Amino acid sequence: MSASALKGTIISMDEQTGNFIHDIIEEDTGPGGRFEGKTVHTRFPPEPNGYLHIGHCKALCIDFGSAKKYGGLCNLRMDDTNPAKEDVEYVDAIKEDIQWLGFDWGDRFYYASDYFDLMYECATELIKKGLAYVCELSPEQMREYRGDVNTPAISPYRDRPTEENSALFERMKNGGFPDGAMTLRAKIDLSSGNFNLRDPVLYRINSTPHHRTGGNRRIYPMYDFAHPIEDAAECITHSLCSLEFEDHRPLYDWVINNCTLPAKPRQTEFARLDMTYTVMSKRKLRKLVDEGYVSGWDDPRMPTLSGLRRRGFTPVSLRNFCERIGVSKAASTVEYSFLEHCLREDLNENAERVMAVLKPLKLIVTNYPETKTEEFKIENNPENESAGERFVTFSRELWIEADDFTETPEKKYNRLYPGNEVRLKSAYIVKCTGCLKDGEGNITAVTAQYDPETSGGNTPDGRKIRGTIHWVDAGNCVNAEVRLYSNLFLDPDPDGADKDFTKFINPDSLKTLTGCKMEKKLETASSPMAFQFLRLGYFSPDSKDSRAGRLVFNRSVALKDSYNTAAR
Repeated sequence: MSASALKGTIISMDEQTGNFIHDIIEEDTGPGGRFEGKTVHTRFPPEPNGYLHIGHCKALCIDFGSAKKYGGLCNLRMDDTNPAKEDVEYVDAIKEDIQWLGFDWGDRFYYASDYFDLMYECATELIKKGLAYVCELSPEQMREYRGDVNTPAISPYRDRPTEENSALFERMKNGGFPDGAMTLRAKIDLSSGNFNLRDPVLYRINSTPHHRTGGNRRIYPMYDFAHPIEDAAECITHSLCSLEFEDHRPLYDWVINNCTLPAKPRQTEFARLDMTYTVMSKRKLRKLVDEGYVSGWDDPRMPTLSGLRRRGFTPVSLRNFCERIGVSKAASTVEYSFLEHCLREDLNENAERVMAVLKPLKLIVTNYPETKTEEFKIENNPENESAGERFVTFSRELWIEADDFTETPEKKYNRLYPGNEVRLKSAYIVKCTGCLKDGEGNITAVTAQYDPETSGGNTPDGRKIRGTIHWVDAGNCVNAEVRLYSNLFLDPDPDGADKDFTKFINPDSLKTLTGCKMEKKLETASSPMAFQFLRLGYFSPDSKDSRAGRLVFNRSVALKDSYNTAAR
């Protein structure tokens, strides 16, 4: 599928957009604004039914970033109004991810369940005002009676007397009816063109035990009723949410205006983040986990923050990414390569360079003394002088990449082949003299001779050497496993309409290499350290599987955008 077939505008690494939310905040807090003289107060309200993903990262940067920019506050609130799907595991993971990104909520950590009593009071207030009633329609009947754009909805229980509604609602709360038998509905407008206002459900009966309040609660508020009450109770000024809640805003305002609450927040919607080669739905991400397509929520191929962190993404790269894609109401799809570009920028400046050989082939320098070992000085990061230098050892037997030798070179192949010279990074120029093979004709080693006058990169006679390759001293290295990751999906839009996203799983999204050879200094590497393996990409030790004696590195990002370019 071409990029033009994806939803909305495609945002590439060459584009940046603005932030209309900051314009709204400045207007609201300026002279004559609805929040003039007040502290900007936002909130981030995730539902603890899964792990945060890159889309949540955008919302985090908007919520926490806006508060920070205007010297305000941002609350963290767990939207735990649905006990059937929530778990304390997700609460802990969400807090860890947010702190890792560099955001701090201080002592402003809340749960929606903190306000269950207030929500019940608001519901009874609406009943007394004649603005809510108990309905006995089943979900199927409610859909049947919902009407259409030309036909009003129907509710035969809409005109129950206030006293009867109050008594029934009390019985609902006390467990007097089975799950699903009744709901509490708002009395708004059955003929509204906005179906969210056609007497929406405010409470439903559900006897599932809650992870915080236990099994003593029989009714739970719906999100559209609970959320404005939570915002108002915390005196939020700007309730920032994704665009799918735009049609729900009239209901948000209706609840705020008809319940006795301490504040009147303003809801503003922004376009959610969509990204190529990715799915964002928690339901679909959970399916990937539950059905074994990935190893868990923190699988490095997942768009979850824990997966990106394990793969080697940095907080700075993710915050820069969210800042640069901007905030608007227009639907857009961001290229995954732009996310990689932001990581590559950060690591290029900050990651130490090392030499590692992923597909090792022995190089024997036949005219180098068998018992001799010497050291060469190499810069740790040419982009950052403060990173200093290190010494690597050189001896008669080295490891090189298997791809750096061929017996029959193609045109413009500038690496090792019989008769050709290359420079070994920061060491000597060597000339290939041939190769050794086993009884089946497989190449087991390459032979070469070195020029002792070219130590440390010198070329006394000025001859031109077209190729430079990396290497590792065979007598002074460590073994490691390396995991090469690419897109989990082959289709740039696996989440498109009428698609089964599991049909587009990339069977080569993970390639595992064993027996890789690396500089000795890497034997103490641990997460979240990051390295550029020269000529190969940026790598980070796996936070779960890598340990002393069993090194495991994940490729965080290639040196260049290769597989996305090919896909386009």
